[in-house]
Amino acid sequence: MNFIFTEQFINICEIIGIIAFAISGAMVAIEKDLDVFGVVVLGVTTALGGGIIRDIILGMLPPNMFTNGTYAALAAVAALVVFIFSYYNYKYIEDHINLFNNALNVFDAIGLGVFVILGMNSAIFAGFTYNNFLLIFVGVITGIGGGMLRDIMVSDIPFVLRKRIYALACIVGGGVYLVLLKNNVNSDISVLIGIFSIIFIRLLSRKYKWSLPKVKK
Repeated sequence: MNFIFTEQFINICEIIGIIAFAISGAMVAIEKDLDVFGVVVLGVTTALGGGIIRDIILGMLPPNMFTNGTYAALAAVAALVVFIFSYYNYKYIEDHINLFNNALNVFDAIGLGVFVILGMNSAIFAGFTYNNFLLIFVGVITGIGGGMLRDIMVSDIPFVLRKRIYALACIVGGGVYLVLLKNNVNSDISVLIGIFSIIFIRLLSRKYKWSLPKVKK
């Protein structure tokens, strides 16, 4: 497999994922009527919660969030910007609630795609190159972990357990990424295809209301 990654490229992907998930968490916090502190906490939790769980699974202690404050600061600033915009433009948001919800889903899909693939990379760099199950599991938990913590903190059943194609999109995108790497496709290209596979499936599931079967009552 070709595991030579451009460090700058990975850093850019990380920044995009953190900002996207922080915005997603902040928007949920505003929807739940939390104050500015709650908005920032939920934004940071959504952006970095999955990474904390990932690092604990891989034995990377303390988790990266606590050794590199830049990530938490970036997430906090992104969440604060969302709060300030919403504070002064809430009437606009109320009048365009569908646009607000669509933006929430887009940012959530972007964060999901980025963090699944970067979570898999962390497991690869930790030496678990040929444990495919672990690679995909760690990728999925990195992608959905922050969102699950976010939902629990606002007393919602985690989105991943109840609606739309969510974890399945992570598994499929992670599988696509592994296949590309095993066939020696350029690593940066593999990362992009893996990320966009997850984003594409998530947005399609939203548009066409795809969901997994559940018991009808």
